[in-house]
Amino acid sequence: MTAAAPKARTLDILAQLIGFPTVSAESNLALIDYAEDLLKTAGFETCRLGDPDLPKAGVMARIGPKGPGGVMLSAHSDVVPVEGQDWTCPPFEMTRAQGRVYGRGSTDMKGFLASILSLAERAGEASLAQPLMLAISYDEEVGCQGIRRMMPGIEALGWHPDLCIVGEPTSMHPAIGHKGKAAFRATCHGEAGHSALAPRFVNALHLAGDVLTALRALQDEYASSGTRDGAYDIPYSTVHAGKMMGGTALNIVPDHAEIEFELRHLPIDQPEIFETRLAGLIGATAGVEITCTNTYPGLEVSPDAPEVARVAALCGTKTPIKVAFGTEAGFFAALGIPTVVCGPGDMAGQGHKADEYLEEAQLAACDGMMDRLLAELS
Repeated sequence: MTAAAPKARTLDILAQLIGFPTVSAESNLALIDYAEDLLKTAGFETCRLGDPDLPKAGVMARIGPKGPGGVMLSAHSDVVPVEGQDWTCPPFEMTRAQGRVYGRGSTDMKGFLASILSLAERAGEASLAQPLMLAISYDEEVGCQGIRRMMPGIEALGWHPDLCIVGEPTSMHPAIGHKGKAAFRATCHGEAGHSALAPRFVNALHLAGDVLTALRALQDEYASSGTRDGAYDIPYSTVHAGKMMGGTALNIVPDHAEIEFELRHLPIDQPEIFETRLAGLIGATAGVEITCTNTYPGLEVSPDAPEVARVAALCGTKTPIKVAFGTEAGFFAALGIPTVVCGPGDMAGQGHKADEYLEEAQLAACDGMMDRLLAELS
């Protein structure tokens, strides 16, 4: 039996999308120009939401009858960098081999974006009884910063779909939960001096060490607490220090050090509680400032919610899951829109890696979901 193949048009669009090197540090405007032109040609009403400070933008699009209802499909346009990775194929050129589509963003998440743009063209030729909406964002890979900046514009549009599907890679399972995230910076102020007289001065790296000790203690608390969700690979909230900087020379007592760290939390373990506990563990240590630099909400949907059954019927997979990575879904859920994550590809197996690829069978399954959605909206 021959495996289902993706639509030729979806593959054509995916080749175009992979060709745009939309690493988060760079502009995504060329991709947005392409997507917006495609959508306008298909008959969509579009609204570009430009970033106030960066050469970037998102776009919202809608087709079909006015009023509430319908479905919104959400994708981000940016990808992670390729520097330092050992690619055997061109990262920003689509390569097809052995039933796979290779290229940066193929799984995360230009495969889904290609499928919804392909759907948009078909929707433009259909007679819709309910509206179809698309949300294309930017800077998701650097902490969902783009969608946060787009939110005022999205709210101003006043669209009220009955369902939002965020197409991050879930192997086409309906995903009903992920942890929230809060990112922090600890800035430690010491006193510079000659290392021969080190005890006379406050060493900023020693203060940073105290912060790391407190972070490890908090992680131990989360790991040993009874607050768990077995649907996650790591069933409790996690604390991670990812970057530390400080010092200029071995014979100089460092007067400055910084640590960047994060909390990925279950709903009950709110960042405000974490900050209070961290301050208590550090105590009245002079010279340490903790700053929250970014947050994004988690997602928690009841497995019995009607939107879960609806997405399960559309994607053909009944078993809901929860995912370890964050998404933009919590932002749409906060607007009161029933939201589920579902898209092609496997983040753990393919996302953010050299020679990133998407199984063509997964892309075909996504195209099938789009066909069923179009029939439902019609």
